[in-house]
Amino acid sequence: MQMSQKHNMSYEAVQNLGSCCFLQSENLDYYSSSDNSSHATYPSVRTLEQYCTLESSTKNSFPSLNSPTTVSFSPNHSPLSKLQPKSYVLSSHSSLEITNDSIENESCLTHNDNELRHKIRELESAMLGHDADILDMYDTVIPEQSDSFLLEAERWKKMMEMISRGDLQEMLCACAIAVAGNDMETTEWLMSELRKMVSVSGNPIQRLGAYMLEALVARLASSGSTIYKALKCKEPTGRELLSHMHLLYEICPYLKFGYMSANGAIAEVMKGETEVHIIDFQINQGIQWVSLIQALAGRHGGPPKIRITGFDDSTSAYAREGGLEIVGERLSALAQSYNVPFEFHALEVAPTEVEIKDLELRPGEAIAVNFAMMLHHLPDESVDGKNHRGRLLRLAKCLSPKIVTLVEQESHTSNLPFFPRFVETMNYYLAIFESIDVALPRENKERINVEQHCLAREVVNLVACEGAERVERHELLKNWRSRFTMAGFSPYPLNSFITSSIKNLQQSYQGHYTLEERDGALCLGWMNQALITSCAWR
Repeated sequence: MQMSQKHNMSYEAVQNLGSCCFLQSENLDYYSSSDNSSHATYPSVRTLEQYCTLESSTKNSFPSLNSPTTVSFSPNHSPLSKLQPKSYVLSSHSSLEITNDSIENESCLTHNDNELRHKIRELESAMLGHDADILDMYDTVIPEQSDSFLLEAERWKKMMEMISRGDLQEMLCACAIAVAGNDMETTEWLMSELRKMVSVSGNPIQRLGAYMLEALVARLASSGSTIYKALKCKEPTGRELLSHMHLLYEICPYLKFGYMSANGAIAEVMKGETEVHIIDFQINQGIQWVSLIQALAGRHGGPPKIRITGFDDSTSAYAREGGLEIVGERLSALAQSYNVPFEFHALEVAPTEVEIKDLELRPGEAIAVNFAMMLHHLPDESVDGKNHRGRLLRLAKCLSPKIVTLVEQESHTSNLPFFPRFVETMNYYLAIFESIDVALPRENKERINVEQHCLAREVVNLVACEGAERVERHELLKNWRSRFTMAGFSPYPLNSFITSSIKNLQQSYQGHYTLEERDGALCLGWMNQALITSCAWR
């Protein structure tokens, strides 16, 4: 699927920023440009203090910048004070001219090099004052160093042009490149400029930019496992977080799309079964199974007996302010109201450590395995050499399930290096922020809460964390296909009825949502940015 031309930045397009925008920090301490007596001073190198706030639109916590001695640039932006001296002559108007290794009007000056140099210095001192000392510093610079300086000056010029354009995506990428290269001068300056441009109540890129900037700061601070604490915002209560999660579920179709398509596949394959065992490896609040229980309750010939085995996760447990017994009680009450025989089994063991015996399988049960937005949280083989994803899929295969459902973000962040991962994250979440922009007004406080507490932490984890501390590791559908195929599964195409139901869901939401069917899988997107894929296996 083609990426959206509106806001997507390809890695190939932005990786060249590193070759045209940045100075090597060891060459210059600070710079100032001068054009018609207006000065712009760039910050000097110093230690970046740890700061993080998601209240970027109302509070600028970036440290104040230094105001160092300046180096003059000519109106055409060439750094006169550091050009490699060639030959200098006096014109008839007593101005200093630079020629290419030749001296004009030779009768005005002696041919003695020392005397020539001395006279030039006297003239420079009279004309430039203290800046003549700077010329002294570079009088003996070798040509290679001079060329390097000119290249660096050109890079600064390009960076200033970039800032004048005000392209926030371009500047975020430039800052990420500087962070990746440990260029603290450029990083510090760009962060101070970005602080003026981002806002949690602005347009989609301004809002996302606020969180991506915090992520870059957190990366510099090596927040790691304390990344969430680095976001100095009021931690919501469990009930508040649950409310934010529910609002996101309602205003955007992403989770509904995944749940509906997975449930449709399970209901279809379980038509003639009398006992159904659903193993959900990340049950969250159990909301996925509400519609399935309702659907099976009206099945011709009566509903089957349903048993659900659920695995918990820390975020969901915090939001519900309790363990999985809360989910079991809610689903049991629902099933009872529809006269559906129901049993709930909560597992305390982590998915990476589960064994077949933990699942308490029973003869006669038809098994459905559900992987909804959870496999990307498992460490892949690039983290510690253990293939947790492959192991869990092989375990699922050993259960001989009638169906396995997969719902995942259509993004590639699992084993990408930092900078291309930064670009991928920006493109992906910008589409989500744009879709939210259509659903809720920008000044809506609940919108800010949804983005801050449901999305921003994912963004920060993707950008700021590495190794085992990075828990957001998405893969594309083609990679999941390879994993499922290697585990011994074959695709189970979704039928036309499910596809039609998903299309009706898509059309009930405002905005530029897209739905595409690819080799039996469904992909929901925003404009041309694919976001969520759903497929089934057996």
